[in-house]
Amino acid sequence: MESFSDVLSTKLPNTPTSVFAVMTQLSHQHDAINMSQGFPDFDVSPVLIDLVSKSMKAGNNQYAPMAGVMELREVIAAKTRRLYEASYDPDTEITVTPGATQALFAAITALVRDEDEVIVFEPAYDSYIPAIRLNGGTPMVCRLKGEGFSIDWEEVRHLVSSRTKMIIINTPHNPTGTILGRHDMEQLRKITRNTGIVILSDEVYEHIVFDRQAHESVCRYPDLAMRSLVTCSFGKTFHATGWKTGYCLAPANLMKEFRKTHQFMVFCSNTPVQYALAEYLKTPDHYLGLGEFYQQKRDYFLEAVSGSKLKAVPAAGTYFQLLDYSAVSDSEEMAFAEYLVREHKLAAVPVSSFYNRAFNNHLLRFCFAKSEKTLSMAAEILCRI
Repeated sequence: MESFSDVLSTKLPNTPTSVFAVMTQLSHQHDAINMSQGFPDFDVSPVLIDLVSKSMKAGNNQYAPMAGVMELREVIAAKTRRLYEASYDPDTEITVTPGATQALFAAITALVRDEDEVIVFEPAYDSYIPAIRLNGGTPMVCRLKGEGFSIDWEEVRHLVSSRTKMIIINTPHNPTGTILGRHDMEQLRKITRNTGIVILSDEVYEHIVFDRQAHESVCRYPDLAMRSLVTCSFGKTFHATGWKTGYCLAPANLMKEFRKTHQFMVFCSNTPVQYALAEYLKTPDHYLGLGEFYQQKRDYFLEAVSGSKLKAVPAAGTYFQLLDYSAVSDSEEMAFAEYLVREHKLAAVPVSSFYNRAFNNHLLRFCFAKSEKTLSMAAEILCRI
């Protein structure tokens, strides 16, 4: 007689545990410096922590409205208008979410149906393709090209078909640290013009852009904004990834569909944190200097590893830096990452894990959202290899 486990089928047969969880676990096992998972090792602003405590003591501990606390939605609308000259109605076009990953999943679930095609650029954040498949969609993969991981827009044009429902973009880009420019947005406008294609724009690192470059949000382009859902993250912005709080922006017709799925996934997000963020965001300096803050860390890390055999192309955004280890080893990326943890007590993420099919570029991703002490210790290890 068959056991229950024998007849149980899986909806994601080829999907392993997230590489972030795997590498963090290995890091703990080997007491290694963890530069794999994308979280800071320094504290959240004490001002923001005090605001959360104040909110809790004021009694803001029950369910928030499904779309989020109105005070926070209003501040998000003002912030978006200030940064991108884009207007979103706090009542009908902004939803607060428990992190950006949930927002991404809710957007895909709301809009992607059986046999719909979704264009994804690889390497890609690891939640995109599983979410597409869970909802019956077909991921259409377009690999980013060259050392700069640029989009081949002609290839994108060939991928577009009558079944194309969505294009997912990510800028600044995880894991490569690249950003999309105005030319990319113009190409995206041309490709989607007079179509029913929806854009899902993952902009969680919107405030972490370097070298005086601008973040080209789809919000800046009215004809893109009208067909886009934009996901953002307070966790990334305010060094509080464990609070799992983000938001989604979209025109009312798309947001209506988004909320239909959002309400049955989580209903609402953390109430006291929302009230605290509403107050904290009223001071733009709390996020406007983030690019300079992380650029100093990027530059410190790059200078510290400059004497190593590893090659770096400086990240243009995010708090991730890729390092090419091909001068050190011919090993595949996962094998080298495991070796680095086991033998040298340093954890990083293999970029091959961000591909649907493993692709070996001899690249590891290092999170530099760390203290100078951590960055120095990591660099010393890399310089010895």
